[in-house]
Order: sequence, then structure tokens, then C-alpha cells
Amino acid sequence: MTRFRPKGADASASALSPDSRPASIARRALVGALPAAALLAAAPRVRAQPAGWPNKPIRMIVGYTPGGFTDNMARTVGEPLGRVLGQPVVFDYKPGANSMIGTEMLVKSAPDGYTLTTVIAAHSANPSLYPKMAFDAQADVVPVALTGIAPLILCAHPGFPPTTSAELVEYVRARPGQFNFGSSGQGAAAHLAMEQFMAQHGLKMQHVPYKGTQPALTDLGGGQIQLMFDTPLSLVPQVRAGRIRSLGIANDKRLGGYPDVATMGEGGVPFTANTWSMVLAPAKTPRELVQRLNAEIRKILESAEVRTRLESTGIVPGSGTAEDAAAFLASEVERNAKVVKAAGIRLDG
Repeated sequence: MTRFRPKGADASASALSPDSRPASIARRALVGALPAAALLAAAPRVRAQPAGWPNKPIRMIVGYTPGGFTDNMARTVGEPLGRVLGQPVVFDYKPGANSMIGTEMLVKSAPDGYTLTTVIAAHSANPSLYPKMAFDAQADVVPVALTGIAPLILCAHPGFPPTTSAELVEYVRARPGQFNFGSSGQGAAAHLAMEQFMAQHGLKMQHVPYKGTQPALTDLGGGQIQLMFDTPLSLVPQVRAGRIRSLGIANDKRLGGYPDVATMGEGGVPFTANTWSMVLAPAKTPRELVQRLNAEIRKILESAEVRTRLESTGIVPGSGTAEDAAAFLASEVERNAKVVKAAGIRLDG
């Protein structure tokens, strides 16, 4: 990931020109006579965060229902953030339209550091999926911090013949259009992951979108669909219970929280796919507030308690500056645009 450096003080703010001559006593005397106040006025100014911020609760908009990945990540960061800042973070659930309802509320909020939102990978796919979006997914927001990355796992109905990723590719390729895969919703990370996987290996299957992971998981266990991607936190317990079968984690290495679950690469066909979470603020939020929020969130993610909790559920804690988060979001928007175009997906809105 490309690293960006915060802008520093203007290098031209030196006290004397290199051409100053030691013999120029008059100039020396003049500089020496400058009042201290004048010297301070000539120095580069450093903007301070608004006085008294925060002096009221901070609202964290969550664009999905309680209990899911987005809610989990919003609370993992938001609750300790409130304790550090001395003001509570209040969670405001505004589900619907692939998180666009909640994000539009953020965009229309005052850029004063009192309204944030937690988004996931769907935010970066929405510009390609919904040509009539009411806001710009990048220009109308300010990324504050990437808070976590969750590699996905590919699972199958236990009666589905393939037991490895290599067997899956061979089996499905020989039977185009005969199988269904599910996802937590149209345009979700799990949906686009399968579209990308199919495109890479010349596979054809039918997509069955659900309103959330749980109903899709129920149908996977019942055999109405044969395959689905989702987070290990959602699927591994069902794998261990024997209700579904794992075909591998879509990551380049096994996850610390699930050392017994092999990667797709170990099954013969390497593949990486994930969802992620990020805190956003409205565009034009003062830079000093964004930097303060980023610094506090990074401390939270670096704490042993939070890191252990996230890693135990297959989530890689986020890191990096606000500029890193912006670069990551831009790369994800670009990547998902290619996936959506290749799959020919176009949704209303």
C-alpha cells in the first residue's frame, strides 16, 4: 500500500537567506531588533482543532442492521473511542440500499467531527452498481481510518462433490449454468468475490441474492444453493458442526483465529477476496479533526485486547493514516468497477 506523508511546514520559512553576509552588521542588527511577536507572526501557522471538541456525543451511522460485520466493527472502534474522547459515541442504524441510505445521511451532515459512519466493501462497489447515486463515494466523504480486513471463506453444501478449490473449478467448468451460488446481497463483497472467481476461471453459475448472510446460510445447508462466500465468523461454526463444507479461506495464508481451516491455495487454486471496514467523515471535515480521530482509532486497533479479539474472529486489524485509507478506498473503487463491468451487473438507483 502506498504511504502518503502529511504536509510539513514550508521549507522557505527560514530566518535568513543563505546569501546573508557576516559583514552585513546593519542587517544583523535589524533582525536582532525584531520584536519576538513579529518573529512569531512570521513563523508557519499550525491549525489547532476546534476549541472544546468534542463537547457533545458523536454519532456513528451504521448502514446495516445490528449484529453483523459492520455493526461489530463500528462498536469495536466506537465504544473505546468514546471513552478516550470523553464523549459517548451513539450508534444510529440506517440500513438499506447497500448502505447508501446511511452514507447519504453522513454526506448531508455538518463536517464538524460529530458525525461519522462505518462502511464496508460495498461502499466501493456502489458507484459502479448504482449509476444514479445521490452522492460521490469518494469526493463527498473523508476516509478517517481503515479499521479491519476480513478475508472471506468459500463454502459448499456437504453433498456437493468437489472437496477442494481445484476440484471445484474442474467440476463447475464442465457443467456451465447448472449450479447456484448465494450471497448476503446484490453487490455485496461475497457476491463480487464469486463473480471475480468465475471470471478468472471461466465458470458460469446463477447468483441468488439474499437479504443478509443468515438466510443464505440456511439455504446452503438445505441444498437450495451449492456455494457461497462469506466471513469465517459467519461460516466456520457451521463448517465445524458439519452442516456445510469449507473449500478454503480466500487468503494467501491461514488465519490466526482459524488455524485448522486451509486456504484455497492449499486446495490447488489460490484466490484472495475480502471485505473490510472503514470510518468516514463528511467532506470538508477539518484536517486536524480527521488526524486526531485517526490517531485515536489506530491506538485502539493496536491495543492487545482489540487486536486479539479481531484476530480470533478472522479479522485483520486495520492500520495506517487517513491518507492511506483514502488511497485504499480509491483502489477498491477501481478494482470493483472492473469486476462489475466484467460481470455485467447493473442495478437500479
